[in-house]
Amino acid sequence: MVTTITLNDGSKIPIIAFGTWTAGHGQIVTDRVEQALDTGFDHIDTAQSYGNEEETGKAIRESGLKRTQIYVTTKFSGRKDVETSIKDSLKYLGLEYVDLYLVHHPRLANGDIPGLWKKMEKIKADGLAKSIGVSNFGLEDLKILYEHAKVLPVVNQIYFNPYSYKQQLDAHAFGISHGIVTEAYSALDPITRRPGGPVDRPLAVISRRHNVTPEQVLLAWVRQKHAVAVTYSSKKERLEGYLDSLELELLPDEIAALDYAGAKKWWLSTSTIVKRVVPVLALSALGVGVSHYTGVRLW
Repeated sequence: MVTTITLNDGSKIPIIAFGTWTAGHGQIVTDRVEQALDTGFDHIDTAQSYGNEEETGKAIRESGLKRTQIYVTTKFSGRKDVETSIKDSLKYLGLEYVDLYLVHHPRLANGDIPGLWKKMEKIKADGLAKSIGVSNFGLEDLKILYEHAKVLPVVNQIYFNPYSYKQQLDAHAFGISHGIVTEAYSALDPITRRPGGPVDRPLAVISRRHNVTPEQVLLAWVRQKHAVAVTYSSKKERLEGYLDSLELELLPDEIAALDYAGAKKWWLSTSTIVKRVVPVLALSALGVGVSHYTGVRLW
């Protein structure tokens, strides 16, 4: 059973992560991160804009696990300059370094992706982050970065599920061909936010065939696209099921069926954009429409 992917800098990333985006704030975040770690998750994903790095760090420190046993990701979300932001994040997390530090959105570069990336490379060189990557980068953003980077991003974390796969395919394929791993957030959206669509039918058939849950099928789909899944649940039994999905292998025709059904209708809900992307861009997007900054049409 494969549990990690080797990144282009030689480090290994756990293939499934517990994300704190929807975990909230306060003690409940600490409790849920602790539960995830107790269940067997060893990759925790948070961000400056989530506002819960401190609670996340408390859970990590209180887990009793060695630092090397937990892979920690956080993101530069533009609340301060990137040099200050990484130091703030480390202070809140109570760590000397993070395993992975991401630029949360290309718009944070203010039109100068190479300039921002040079600062990210310095953060890695200074040992504050073991690896560096990006999030929400499209194909053109990746091309610009690839052309100028001395140190390539190891991942691109994007909205990735059967309903967005067709639209994200160019960025995903570029990543595969250039050693940049896709990380999938909102992989379970076809179930949690957009049930009733074309993916429902093949998802149900595949779930029955393998005697697994639809969530496990979607997570296996992500993994077999050579991507890392970032997911969340407050229920321990669901977290256990997510980890069990690592043993599920979908057949090629099953993956194709999900791809085909997902391509029939692409959904990226307004709530997903507003909750996930807009807080990252709040400072730089004043006076500019949401759709302009996300590059996504709202409907």
